[in-house]
Amino acid sequence: MSEQPRRHPAAATGAGGKPAKQARPHRRPKKDPVRKLAFDVLRAVDERDAYANLVLPPLLRKARQDEAFQARDAALATELVYGTLRRQGTYDAVIKACIDRPLREVDPPVLDVLSLGAHQLLGTRIPPHAAVSATVELARVVLGDGRAKFVNAVLRKITEHDLEGWLERVAPPYEDDAEEHLAVYHSHPRWVVSALWDSLGGGRAGIEDLLEADNERPEVTLVARPGRSTAQELLEAVGEDSALPGRWSPYAVRMAEGGEPGALEAVREGRAGVQDEGSQLVAMALAAVPVEGRDAHWLDGCAGPGGKAALLAALAAQRGAFLLASEKQPHRARLVAKALAGNPGPYQVIAADGTRPPWRPGSFDRVLMDVPCTGLGALRRRPEARWRRRPEDLEGFGPLQRSLLREALSAVRVGGIVGYATCSPHLAETRVVVDDVLKGRGAGAAPVSAELVDARPYMAGVPALGDGPDVQLWPHLHGTDAMYLALLRRTA
Repeated sequence: MSEQPRRHPAAATGAGGKPAKQARPHRRPKKDPVRKLAFDVLRAVDERDAYANLVLPPLLRKARQDEAFQARDAALATELVYGTLRRQGTYDAVIKACIDRPLREVDPPVLDVLSLGAHQLLGTRIPPHAAVSATVELARVVLGDGRAKFVNAVLRKITEHDLEGWLERVAPPYEDDAEEHLAVYHSHPRWVVSALWDSLGGGRAGIEDLLEADNERPEVTLVARPGRSTAQELLEAVGEDSALPGRWSPYAVRMAEGGEPGALEAVREGRAGVQDEGSQLVAMALAAVPVEGRDAHWLDGCAGPGGKAALLAALAAQRGAFLLASEKQPHRARLVAKALAGNPGPYQVIAADGTRPPWRPGSFDRVLMDVPCTGLGALRRRPEARWRRRPEDLEGFGPLQRSLLREALSAVRVGGIVGYATCSPHLAETRVVVDDVLKGRGAGAAPVSAELVDARPYMAGVPALGDGPDVQLWPHLHGTDAMYLALLRRTA
């Protein structure tokens, strides 16, 4: 699977590099609000590097103002957007097999329409004739009649085989090239497949389960903030037929049938929020580790957008502890302040750089440093990230992650606990960072007086946590994002 971005600036020529013929339409194309909305989201993702989970909700809210736009329309639009983004690599390989030119010579808007059509044909139960017809109509609306003919011709070629038939034709055999086979079959860039496999270890079954889990739609998970709400309240508010208790966190409730979290009173009031269960487990583990002596000052050093900080603040309030939530970006610090608003215990939110902190060394008893990373652990929630990230991104994040961990260990007192967390399972962002900091590897670095604490006992009841002392959660094993946590106690 190609390592290069598939999308390129739109050319002045038509699809395939030939001048587009401007034929007069015989009739006005029918506007399909569902597919047009999905197309608009894909264009925003491509043109503005936007995230679908941020672009789609406001467009759906606007669409719902039209009484003709039903709940099933919103569900279809959501499926078209996320399904197309998740399977983009596979669909690219299929489309490539159906045209006589490189993908880079097809204009990005045309590729978006073709991908939407491919998903309807290969990834949904929409009848083929309806999928082709609706997609060609969309092409007429957003591309014009000339390009719509090209779209029609490609989609009709795609109808010649189902998804499995196409995969047999466009993916190399596993025995010839295992990583490329998995990349095409499961729609991940090859380098991501390789990195996940290295971190997961094991044979073919495990990596295939993980890649399949990345392509499944994740449940919406709520968190009842301790002392302000309960899981039982959320279960009753969502409804017994639509909600399930969390798998591991006593504060978690899964919205198994979907729904709008913002419609819940506890969420509107900030007593509950939306938070993956893996993130809840990380915050809970940090709070559960015993510390001798003082336990009054807690720090969240990379607090944006505020989910873990809100849970930590609630847990700290139950012990009479103070939480300082620090976030470098002012707009993200405002999100943290919003998430913590109404917390009964003492807290403060500041905009500060964790690599150049304003606090004194040894000020805190517990520190969480959930560092910026590639986000490869949340590909099921942000599928576009798998196509946006590049291996060289690791070189940019690495120095920052090491610096933030070193400052976290400086910020905690002797005997205090630091939690180093990332939403990435890539070894270069997890164990390698922790090992480098502990051993003083890196320019100008010195060994740190700290020891790893076995994190597994502080995720009681969670299976398959490995050999420790750190913990890596997995979508296919735990139903969470692939969160990583290392707990370190400062010794001198």
